[in-house]
Amino acid sequence: MQDIFLNQRIAMVELQLRSRGIRDERVLEAMLHVPRHEFVPPSLQADAYADMPLPIGSGQTISQPYIVAAMLEALQIRPSDRVLEIGTGSGYMTALLAVLAAQVVSIERHAELVERARAVLARLGYQNVQIVVGDGSQGYPPAAPYDRIIASAAAPSIPTALLEQLNEGGRMVIPVGPPHTQQLQLVRKINGQMEMTPLDPCRFVPMIGESAYRTQED
Repeated sequence: MQDIFLNQRIAMVELQLRSRGIRDERVLEAMLHVPRHEFVPPSLQADAYADMPLPIGSGQTISQPYIVAAMLEALQIRPSDRVLEIGTGSGYMTALLAVLAAQVVSIERHAELVERARAVLARLGYQNVQIVVGDGSQGYPPAAPYDRIIASAAAPSIPTALLEQLNEGGRMVIPVGPPHTQQLQLVRKINGQMEMTPLDPCRFVPMIGESAYRTQED
């Protein structure tokens, strides 16, 4: 079947990612091949490769391509890694992680988004993914520890449970800050301690949970 969005994906990778400093070829290759348009509502498919976030329902969004790429590049995912994703959302980041890592566990609090993401990922053939409904701020202990953790929702501070579930030497990328503006943080676990490096400013939906925000406005 002809891929009518291929040229748009090529333009996204070259103009939005490579030209803005994304250099990880595995990340660029994954974003070239994962069909982002499959993860947005049909009415928004024409905008799937635009340089902006898009609504996906349940008050959630699919992130801007550059931010997705910057987060993945900072993670430095190895083909053997087990990854925990906080906030499945549309399943787009989940698909990229499935291409880059050995195993992906993704947790999402909105059951309707979980069902939709599971269906799209299964239809597209991504098999090394487990998606669960739950409180992302608590991580997912049954499959811990993880080599990499990535969060697509903002927490007021680093949830302790996520640091505990991160392998020694592991990396986590998470937006941290108040609900309306945050900073991406690269967290490395070194000798059991947290070493933080600030990355790009960003704006994500709040992480709702026991160790994050209790409501959308907290």
